[in-house]
Amino acid sequence: MASNRIMRINEEIQKSLSDALRTVKDPRVSGTMISITRVETTPDLRYAKVYVSFLEENKAADAMKGLKSAGGYLRREVANDLKLRYTPELVWELDDSIVYGARLLSLINSLDIKSDEEE
Repeated sequence: MASNRIMRINEEIQKSLSDALRTVKDPRVSGTMISITRVETTPDLRYAKVYVSFLEENKAADAMKGLKSAGGYLRREVANDLKLRYTPELVWELDDSIVYGARLLSLINSLDIKSDEEE
């Protein structure tokens, strides 16, 4: 389990990246709605795994390429905001938990369960 310091740093990195994503000029990134769901930083602050989800799933592959391309710029923006000794290298991961949750919800709703009133 991450320490309180690491959890606070994760939250600050997430906020900083959310603000910095608006300034990216790459059309693959600026042309789609991107949501940063969570950030996990290693204890030595060398790497930060950034989980992102996209509103339009068909643009996810291109947007991931754009995020990896803009990684240096985004890392520099995080460094300017946070003033840490080491700015973590950003590793981008596609977060499919929202799609998975929606699929489970549709499966649950498709079940034919009788309520107590109907019996």
